[in-house]
Amino acid sequence: MIGKITGRLDYRAADHVLIDVRGVGYIIYVSDRVMASLPPVGQAVALYTELLVREDLLQLFGFTTLVEKEWHRLLMSVQGVGAKASMAILGALGAEGVGRAIALADWSSIARAKGIGPKTAQRVIMELKDKAPGVMAMGGGVAVALGPAEVEVIETTPAVRAPAPAPAAGMEQADALSALANLGYAPGDAVSAVARAAEAAPGAGTPALIRAALRLLAPKG
Repeated sequence: MIGKITGRLDYRAADHVLIDVRGVGYIIYVSDRVMASLPPVGQAVALYTELLVREDLLQLFGFTTLVEKEWHRLLMSVQGVGAKASMAILGALGAEGVGRAIALADWSSIARAKGIGPKTAQRVIMELKDKAPGVMAMGGGVAVALGPAEVEVIETTPAVRAPAPAPAAGMEQADALSALANLGYAPGDAVSAVARAAEAAPGAGTPALIRAALRLLAPKG
């Protein structure tokens, strides 16, 4: 399975790009968010990929982080959510937004994605709520759900250099989740509290998230 593509960005289309790797062009479908984050045509680019195999179709989907790729895989496992719908959800909310919406049971946020109705959004919440803590704890892409044997890395020629990876998005939330787990809080309670804390204070660091989450988890009354 092709797990990562590194090469030169040849062209952009509405929903996909072509990456040249040693003279071989790979068409990779991406979300609106990923498309907006890519460099100009002609520059080096690297994307994690997921290969969709059907009887009459082979399609590659690209992601900037392994967390985003894992959410795509999980969203695709929900009844009624195909690749196009998954990319629409990720494009509308991003990986962190998807995790936060599921943790908070905020189906209306998911329903704002193009082509996603209320019933499908609620189904996403129900089927993935128990899996949200594990994916959110992955942070920005340090912990990987795939084993080494499942990932084929296609290298570029020496003339093409991939850009340095961006700082891990969501690492503060991952660290906060880890701290709460060490304190003995249940994963579901911890992820909900951290998600609510992050929503209330976007950009907050790990210590602030932990303090806010602890306040939310404190017994009432």
